[in-house]
Amino acid sequence: MTFYDYYAPGGQVSTGLVGEGDTFKLNGKEILIVSGAAHYFRIHPDYWRDTLKKLRAAGLNAVETYVAWNLHEPRQGVFDYGQLDEDMSPFLDLVSYIRMAQEEDLFVILRPGPYICSEWDFGGLPSWLLRDPTMHVRTYYEGFRNAAAKFLNDLFPRVVDLQFTRGGPIIAVQIENEYGSFGYQDNPRDKMYLRFLEENFKANGMGESLFFTSDSTTIHQDLGATKGVLQMSNFKTDGDKELSLLKKIQPNRPLMVAEYWTGWFDHWLSGVHTGFPASKFEANLKQILSFNASVNMYMFIGGTNFGFMAGANTMDVFPHYAPDVSSYDYDAPLSEAGDYTEKYFLAKDTIASFNPLAGVVSNPEPPPQRTKKAYGQVNVTGVMDFESIIKAVGVSVLLTDGPVNMEALDINDNNGQSYGYIVYRTSVPLQSDSVLKIRGHVRDAAQVMVDGTMATKPLTNVLHVNNFGWWEGRDKELKLQGEGKVAELTIMVENLGRVNFGHPHKYVQKKGLWEGPVLIDGEEILEWRATPLEFKKKFINGLRDWKNFESPLPTPALYRAVLEIEGKPQDTFLDMRTWGKGVAFVNGFNLGRYWHKGPTKTLYLPAPLLKSGANDIIIFEQNAAVSEVVFSDVPILQ
Repeated sequence: MTFYDYYAPGGQVSTGLVGEGDTFKLNGKEILIVSGAAHYFRIHPDYWRDTLKKLRAAGLNAVETYVAWNLHEPRQGVFDYGQLDEDMSPFLDLVSYIRMAQEEDLFVILRPGPYICSEWDFGGLPSWLLRDPTMHVRTYYEGFRNAAAKFLNDLFPRVVDLQFTRGGPIIAVQIENEYGSFGYQDNPRDKMYLRFLEENFKANGMGESLFFTSDSTTIHQDLGATKGVLQMSNFKTDGDKELSLLKKIQPNRPLMVAEYWTGWFDHWLSGVHTGFPASKFEANLKQILSFNASVNMYMFIGGTNFGFMAGANTMDVFPHYAPDVSSYDYDAPLSEAGDYTEKYFLAKDTIASFNPLAGVVSNPEPPPQRTKKAYGQVNVTGVMDFESIIKAVGVSVLLTDGPVNMEALDINDNNGQSYGYIVYRTSVPLQSDSVLKIRGHVRDAAQVMVDGTMATKPLTNVLHVNNFGWWEGRDKELKLQGEGKVAELTIMVENLGRVNFGHPHKYVQKKGLWEGPVLIDGEEILEWRATPLEFKKKFINGLRDWKNFESPLPTPALYRAVLEIEGKPQDTFLDMRTWGKGVAFVNGFNLGRYWHKGPTKTLYLPAPLLKSGANDIIIFEQNAAVSEVVFSDVPILQ
């Protein structure tokens, strides 16, 4: 018997998920929800079914996923659920993912945001929101409210008929996300905004599913809750304290952990791969279930922050800004590449010991482990210098009042630049002792060239973020070596990821140079040419001006290699330990950022991104650290 056989015999459904009393009920029958987070946009779609099968084989009866607004509305009013030709379009068929979950005997918990956190760029919010100079995200502010409504009004009609009450798998829908953290101390949160979202959800027909909010209960109590909506808790440890307080806050409702953190995520320059011991994971899961609490394991599989989609955090201590790595392995029960871990089998055994339907609903066998292959190394054969890259972009925006943030560029149908690098150029007289000063902060990292010669040096340890060109500190200066004549000054600024969590003031996430003027020898430079380096797939695949590679170039450049594969491709890992810093592309697809400082030293390369025959490997290397391209069969996370 399947879960659907038990809870919807013969397809007959009278009621959806009800959260009253001490136990959840689905179609009138008690249910202990045991869910796992698996985000469709972090897993190659060819692996969706395999992933869902692994969840179900562990005894789970539900899968949870966020919905990433910034992927589904890449330009204002343009919606993508897999039908467009955007870089991430193949990952965005949300309806197919939800239906597939039902085919694999899993219910679905949907978390549509519009804010999702998730260590995802800007918490899933689209960067074009930042073109509004008075934008206040996650509030009742009209500009945000209208934009969010348009997104939700497009999303919900696609999934409304996939609710359990209509024969589908969706049983619960979250309103916003950890809203208690979006504020200061115990000051009230914007409840008008939460009510607006609830009303929108209902108007779009989603009220047949159970609505809920979630927060860390002992920290924010019910600050992020809204009247009548079930509260859930998020935590890693001390479940007894969290759940006891949650029960005190809402004594007549069942308990559920919306996010039981199975591990944690990593930041560049942190020096360590953050994990959570398997024994503690098991003990805390048992504690949750012993409270008769339902649970969603966040994450059950983390997957990958492909492309430029990794987010960032801010901290009250040095280095204050902490961008996330491309891997979202999370030390979860299934690895980034979908491999079984010790936690998977501990979860499977623990769930079985608390299963109220043991002997009634049977679990399928786990799918076999997917194979990995070390393809060895291939030589770099082609190179494209920085000037050729700029020429290939073919876009130059004239700025006459100083540099602006990338989001403000009038490109992409007036939606601005979302990701990548922005290059500012100007012609200016330079003396032998000239000084470049950037007022405010750099957002996030800048490299300077004078007449094509590097004027800045690569970072070699985390303390160097105090130096010129990095985010830490403001109003920094750099001495330039001029020759008493007009020189071309180039400043390339990298967006390392927008902050995805924190207090309201943290969400001013404009990238580039915009906080203050740029000065040479005390004189403000007003006229610049801005070139966006977005590195989209069409651009990468369209590059033609390759030169034969002889040695690394001293300035940022693109390097090309070709991997020949015989037979069916297999999963592999791009080993970037001997490179410096940059981005890697395979057959035009952006795998993500790499940085030899780590902690992560590899980029996961799913087999479906490869093909039999020749595979183009293109690497944008910023620091002239170039070697062979190495493919490994194991990840290096630290």
